[in-house]
Amino acid sequence: MINETKIASLITLLDDPDPQIFSQIEGELLSYGNEVVNYLENAWERSFDALLQERIENLIHKIQFRNVREDLALWYQSGGFDLLRGILIINKYQYPDLNEQKIINQIEAIKRDIWLQMMYEGSPIENIKLINHIFYNVYGFSGNTTNHQDPKNSYLSEVLESKKGNQISLAIIYSIVAQKLDIPIYGVNLPQHFILAYADETVKGSEETGVLFYINVFNKGYIFAKKDIDQFLKQLKINPEKLFYQPCSNTEILKRVLRNLISSYEKAGAIEKSEELLQLLEVLKD
Repeated sequence: MINETKIASLITLLDDPDPQIFSQIEGELLSYGNEVVNYLENAWERSFDALLQERIENLIHKIQFRNVREDLALWYQSGGFDLLRGILIINKYQYPDLNEQKIINQIEAIKRDIWLQMMYEGSPIENIKLINHIFYNVYGFSGNTTNHQDPKNSYLSEVLESKKGNQISLAIIYSIVAQKLDIPIYGVNLPQHFILAYADETVKGSEETGVLFYINVFNKGYIFAKKDIDQFLKQLKINPEKLFYQPCSNTEILKRVLRNLISSYEKAGAIEKSEELLQLLEVLKD
């Protein structure tokens, strides 16, 4: 049982000018974790002291960041099988009060609208045409070409609201919806671009990859072939590697999302955020 009187006393001492005393008080409050967040928020609302408010904000952020880091570590150590769960954890870095159920409902709504129009088991190309129609024409998703570096392009909650995102955020939504419909579409970690592969174990589009074709989600679900990737890599003067053609793991997808965010925040001058995201990236490394 939490001692409310003790918590209140500790919070009032957060504005102590002695760095050693402040550090001790902060450490003790941090040890309570989520249990003290409501008390801290209430104290912030009642306070007119700018220093105390700033220290409370920083303390709440430290608690919430620790939650994100621990949740991400647990996701990774458990195998990283649920892509939606993983991307929601990253989303909570910027939006700790995120309504996760709302995101899940939005994804389910897209899935349901596609499923309702699936009158029969279509061919892979027919499946993509149907998904593209719902995704781009009905829901209006598109690539954010005017403000590509905006960090909001990497947060699922923002992309679902604005219907604009970068290559990887759009691909994540598209592939999660497809997989919920038992359509084998997975992410491919291509240099300088993120694409999707339509995989099929029974029909090999290529002996090397087992991919029927590829999808450019940033370009209205455009379908293309392995030779187009060959040409793309040739233009970039990058030697082709097997991993550029095959589906990647959910962990690799999250790593790329984090790298995009780190780059976005660095360019915006938000160095503290980029350093924290580097810590999250370290969690996903063996």
